[in-house]
Parts: sequence; C-alpha cells; structure tokens
Amino acid sequence: MKRLALLVSAAALSCGLLAAPSMAEVVGEVGVDWIGNDIIVEAVADPEVKGVTCHVTYFDRSIIDRLKQGNWFEDPSNSSIACRQTGPIEIGDIDLTKDGEEVFRQGRSLIWKDLLVKRIYDKANDTLVYLAHSRQIVEGSAKMAISTVPLYGEEVTWTKGKP
Repeated sequence: MKRLALLVSAAALSCGLLAAPSMAEVVGEVGVDWIGNDIIVEAVADPEVKGVTCHVTYFDRSIIDRLKQGNWFEDPSNSSIACRQTGPIEIGDIDLTKDGEEVFRQGRSLIWKDLLVKRIYDKANDTLVYLAHSRQIVEGSAKMAISTVPLYGEEVTWTKGKP
C-alpha cells in the first residue's frame, strides 16, 4: 500500500511538472496509422538567440497504442531537429563551453525520460549547433539529431560582444 501511495504521489508531481508552460508551439500534427499515433512538429524559439527557430519532431503514441503495448507512460526516443535563421540574429548571454546549454526540455515519459535541445557554439566555424537527444534516468539513449545555423557572413549582433 505504501508503494502504491508513493507511485501515485510521483505521478501527480510529474503531471504537475508536465503541465507547466512550454516554450514550444505545436505547428503540425501528422497521423501515421489508423490507431491514432502521430508525429508532432513543434517550433522552438531559442530564448538567448533571437532570430533562430528550431523545428523539433517526435512520435506521440495514442491511447490505443498505449493500451495495446502495455507501457502506458512512455514515448519513443526518436526525434528530429532543423534550425534556421528566421529573423535578424541577436545573441544574448550564451554558454560558450563545449557542454553548451539547454534550450528546451520536454518530458517524454511520466518520470524517466526527457527530450532535450542543447545549443553549442562552434567558435572555429562561427556556427551555432543544436543537438536534440533524449535523456533517461535509468540508461542513456544513442538516438540524436543535430542542426546548425552558420553565422559566417551574416549580420549578427552579440549583446555581450563577439567572443
């Protein structure tokens, strides 16, 4: 009984966290089969780089598929990303380390998995690199995708000065 109470509490907490506003806007939803599974396309604006938008796609399982498969709370780790200049580029205070910084995070299971987008600045090639990957608590995932936004030859405003 104690274990059930703990699971219910964790589920309630996670649902509350998942309900928090996201920086992403759903711009497309493509049905892929007769049981209601979809591919979702979201637009994600980089909060520290004005003028860059990433489009992230991921698989969204239907209720029928969840009931059929039995793993109710989990979605696949598959995702794709494409980032482009969508306006004048203005770069704020971004992380310039090789680890980069998180631009977007979305829960892909009740507790255990997140879809992340990280931005890394490639100084040698004057390019912003966006990496989409999933992070799992139990084990990592090798599924990832990248997109780049070259800054070379573009008019770019660095609010803190170009590194």
